[in-house]
Amino acid sequence: MSEKPRTGVTMKEVAPHYPGEPTAAQGTPNVVVIVFDDAGFADFGCYGSEVSTPNIDRLAANGLRFTNFHTTSLCSPTRASLLTGRHHHAVGMGSLANYDYGFDGYRGKVTKDAAMLPEMLRPLGFNNFALGKWHLTPMHHLGPTGPFDLWPTQRGFDRYYGFMDGAMNQWDPFLTEDNRHVPKPDKEGYHLTDDIVDHAVEWVSSQKSIGPEKPFFMYMAFGALHSPHHVTKDRIDAYVPLFEQGWDVAREKRLAKQKELGIVPQNTVLPPRNPGIKPWDELTADEKKVFIRFNAAYAAMLTHTDEQIGRFLETLERIGQLDNTIIVLMSDNGASQEGGLNGTMNQGRYFERVEMTLEETLSHLDEMGETQWFNNIPMGWAMASNTPCKFYKQNTHGGGVRDPFIISWPQGIDKAQRGTLRHQFHHCTDVTPTLLELLNASMPPVLNGVQQMPLHGTSMKYAIEHPDAPTQKKIQHFEMLGHRGIVQDGWKAVARHKYRTEMTDDVWELYNLYEDFSESNDLAGQFPEKLDELIELWWEEAAKYKVLPIEDGLAAPNKRPIRRSYRLWPGVQRVPSDNSPQLMNTSHRVSANFTVGANGCEGVLYKDGDAWAGYSMYIQDGMACYHYHFPMEPHEIRAHVALTPGDHELTWEFTKTTKTGGVGELRFDGNVVGTIEIPRMLRGWMPFNGMDVGRDNGAPVSPRYSSPFAFTGAINWVDVDLLDKKPGPDAKIHHDSEMGKQ
Repeated sequence: MSEKPRTGVTMKEVAPHYPGEPTAAQGTPNVVVIVFDDAGFADFGCYGSEVSTPNIDRLAANGLRFTNFHTTSLCSPTRASLLTGRHHHAVGMGSLANYDYGFDGYRGKVTKDAAMLPEMLRPLGFNNFALGKWHLTPMHHLGPTGPFDLWPTQRGFDRYYGFMDGAMNQWDPFLTEDNRHVPKPDKEGYHLTDDIVDHAVEWVSSQKSIGPEKPFFMYMAFGALHSPHHVTKDRIDAYVPLFEQGWDVAREKRLAKQKELGIVPQNTVLPPRNPGIKPWDELTADEKKVFIRFNAAYAAMLTHTDEQIGRFLETLERIGQLDNTIIVLMSDNGASQEGGLNGTMNQGRYFERVEMTLEETLSHLDEMGETQWFNNIPMGWAMASNTPCKFYKQNTHGGGVRDPFIISWPQGIDKAQRGTLRHQFHHCTDVTPTLLELLNASMPPVLNGVQQMPLHGTSMKYAIEHPDAPTQKKIQHFEMLGHRGIVQDGWKAVARHKYRTEMTDDVWELYNLYEDFSESNDLAGQFPEKLDELIELWWEEAAKYKVLPIEDGLAAPNKRPIRRSYRLWPGVQRVPSDNSPQLMNTSHRVSANFTVGANGCEGVLYKDGDAWAGYSMYIQDGMACYHYHFPMEPHEIRAHVALTPGDHELTWEFTKTTKTGGVGELRFDGNVVGTIEIPRMLRGWMPFNGMDVGRDNGAPVSPRYSSPFAFTGAINWVDVDLLDKKPGPDAKIHHDSEMGKQ
């Protein structure tokens, strides 16, 4: 029986159809957003600095500099506002990604009804890349079990390479690629900044080779200039003579240069030195020697980063993409006060409220910039970095929130306007609306199936095109760690909060920013009605954008519940410390069950931390060892034991006996083999290299071995238990000290 003929059923009879992929309009520009960490208003050459930044200055010469651009005064919140175009409390990032305070404005994560810029650009045909510092995913989500829905590649980025925490060892970082933690490249002379740019060069070159019609968005967030300031000795040496002038002269020279450049009005005055900062001429010779070298490392790191930016710009130029790439370059907040009055070689001591002595620093001065140090500048140099503004990162005065902002786009900015300035008031919430408008795009009301909150920012496109146009952003509120501020039509009300005091005790100040760039002339007494009006407006904005309730330090600490008992299996590696057993400020026990083979064994059984601080249990030279490292105060038990073939157990038990310290005991197969008193335990801070079982990845906790010092026997398991009956360690000690809440 023959089959009846049918038509339109074979491929030769039917025309194929290919559903279209998202396609950008021809000529759509690429977008690159470069974010510095903790760079002050006056740190770049084109903003008045004596530090060499020729590539940043080149961007300014080919683009525009904004002189009245503001941020939130802290890293995670600024990045949340930058990438979403919304106020940081409104999206859940009232503080750092390390902390969930239990309130919607302070969740330590960016809500999904606040889509990030790459999520908005993906449907327009963009490829999206993120590099460097992230610090926008809750830190307790970064372990091997996730959840992963708030990692960069789940928030619109196609590729990610960098570090997820707030700071990182530049020589020996804890790296993440896409959705997994990876070892650093085995490369002589490795530096994280170079590595970031290596990946940037590779990714844009690959894309424009295979899909030249596709635009890209690249978010490039360097670790610089956040501590540690890791650079080579020769680079630091080269900058020492430049800073022998001291911070007072540096401030005066920077202000003069800013006036010459038109960055600040001619009537701008330097405010008095910030509280606690001595006149440079009153310092001792040793103080000057130490403080100069701290700032030389800071400046050298800036110049090194500038060189790498230049390498990336050369790549864009070589592949024909520089002219049609919108490049934004900015800082996330002002220069940092977290080095304390005297600077520090190990910022962990600042976090733990134990500052270094001058003698301690002098004894290690030539090691500045090396991997074992977490160095940060004295507050006097941070003050100079923020010239002519008052105070620092964290504060809502100008030193914390007024930051450099450069935008360059040769094909999109009128040639006659390149190199000029813009003085309109703007904020980091305005960057995403600006980029969308420059791309002739808008934010969809629904993204990824989620109804979106409106953008809060104001596009700066009008200011780019019309230099003398009046400011279109009328109101901007600020809140960080209880510090508050609000700007409306050139008037600024601002209050610096003293932690663990009533908000009603705060003293509000009033400034006319049109006439007083540096916030030096407090008009609160002259215009009390204007001040009251602005304070009431602040409360209205705070209620509208989830700023309330404010964390003032008077309430009991809000803590996420933590696990109190773990059984860790061999194979667990590079677990971020926020995901690891929380052994700070509490009694605890670590027991490793392992098997010794016929040829003996050695290596690390369990560790958390790195060369800056932490703890490591290991076997070496026939001895059972436990190394407990409070920053710059190492303690170690080493005891000869009978490592006979078969199963054994090594146990460390720490008993907290005072507010700050306790006693540690090491047992081998149940027998005590050593005890040690630890007057200062780690109470709230752990460095960034994480926990390992069976090895020590990264800069080693103990100087007696080299990483990875993998265990050569067989680990059966490691049990970790918190022994205090109270609900876990006070994890807010770190937060309080890091944020200056002494």
